[in-house]
Amino acid sequence: MAIFLKANWENIIMANYLVPKSLLLPYLPKGIELDLFENNAYISLVGFMFKNTKLFNIPIPYFGTFEEINLRFYVKRKNNEVFKRGVVFINETVPYKIVAYLANKLYNESYSTVRTKHDWSFTNELKKIEYQWQVNKDWNRIYVEAKNTSNAIVAGSLEEFIYEHYYGYAKVNKQETEEYKIHHPSWKVNTVLQSDINCDFKAMYGNAFGYLNTIKPHSVFIAEGSGVEVNWKREKI
Repeated sequence: MAIFLKANWENIIMANYLVPKSLLLPYLPKGIELDLFENNAYISLVGFMFKNTKLFNIPIPYFGTFEEINLRFYVKRKNNEVFKRGVVFINETVPYKIVAYLANKLYNESYSTVRTKHDWSFTNELKKIEYQWQVNKDWNRIYVEAKNTSNAIVAGSLEEFIYEHYYGYAKVNKQETEEYKIHHPSWKVNTVLQSDINCDFKAMYGNAFGYLNTIKPHSVFIAEGSGVEVNWKREKI
């Protein structure tokens, strides 16, 4: 099976918000349903590093390493009595227009471009990971201070629910949805000690998400990440 994209995804921060199910329904592609954890719907603000990107195993010069910020929620699709668990992106943000153009053109994703930067620092005991992105001249940030020791994700935990969705779903139009497969091992996670989220959700994602400016995330996680592969083949639903 042809692999469209290979990359390393590193230090993946997830700031997770409890939201009404009604908020997500307008963004739900056809043939997909919301995936819930303990009957709750979640949306996640995500920051991570995309490194050493290859398309069809060809390295991308100059543009292969960058920060990505995205907003995603969790879905599932029943197929032959088995649920495929995946994500839908409200928006994905990167610093390079060529990367956004290719993702939008080839994969019907919702990419946009803004200025981004990051700062990482490590000691034997701690890791401090920060991603920043500029919206309307203001710098937004997602920051975590965590233990520098890693642990396997606990089965049945919210962390497992948040991180272990291995399909992506994109709305082509009102009648068509595309499904693609994402390959990576189960990630190791670090215990978060402190976090700070400063995101203008209204400016970044629209009026419907503006109320998130006034509330704190339900939880904040960080995973170490790994190499990731995304299939070229997409199934139309």
